[in-house]
Amino acid sequence: MHELASAAILGIVEGLTEFLPVSSTGHLILAGNLLGFGDERGKVFDIVIQTGAMLAIVWEYRARFIRVIAGAFRDAAAQRFLLNLVVAFMPAAVLGLAFGKHIKAYLFKPVPVALAFIVGGIIILWVERRPRAPSIDSVDDMGWKDALKVGCAQAFALIPGTSRSGATIIGGMLFGLSRKAATEFSFFLAVPTLVAAGAYDLFKHRALFGSGDVGLFGVGAVTAFASAFLCVRWLLRYIASHDFTLFAWYRIVFGGAVLLTAYTGLVNWSAG
Repeated sequence: MHELASAAILGIVEGLTEFLPVSSTGHLILAGNLLGFGDERGKVFDIVIQTGAMLAIVWEYRARFIRVIAGAFRDAAAQRFLLNLVVAFMPAAVLGLAFGKHIKAYLFKPVPVALAFIVGGIIILWVERRPRAPSIDSVDDMGWKDALKVGCAQAFALIPGTSRSGATIIGGMLFGLSRKAATEFSFFLAVPTLVAAGAYDLFKHRALFGSGDVGLFGVGAVTAFASAFLCVRWLLRYIASHDFTLFAWYRIVFGGAVLLTAYTGLVNWSAG
């Protein structure tokens, strides 16, 4: 029961943070640490339940995905969209395979995550204060070179605490995408990225789990889906009239709080 309750909590945390520029992985590492679910098994669980959040994107944009799949062999726009996703996915996939083991060993810890929170928040503030004139207003206007640039930005999110959505959204804005186009492409890019990461990590560490863990993953995935669906709906309304400054300050304050509690010993972040 304790593990199922932890799975539900972590699923909610994942869903609420996956598509915001605040780092879902960072929040999961911190929450898992506090819940005593921060071992190797917990790290795999954190990555796998991201698939539940991804399904919220598939459902929210189901009409578009159906249209793209139906036109994959005959529609130029659908083919360009799929090509862009493949191109943007590759940098993180290649670097993740090459360095994933080392990243997990040294960076999946509260203090490095807190530092990444703060650095990411400062970068968001810097980008938001720069004068910008977007040259790409829609995902449909992107070319493969634009997708490659966003994909390179996504690769920075291999550092936990950076935020996959934050890296792709802010990177996209730096490379000329409008706020809405960058946000939506970040959503779409989550589909191949999260599915691949979850499937690969679960297969690689399958010995850590048994058939009795199906319920654990089910609870985590379902709660991640539900909370992510609500969050995506809210974020699309939010960016229509707001920038990402609020999230930047949240990152800085939250990261600072983790460092302060670690330094003073108020929270034993090395436990779990």
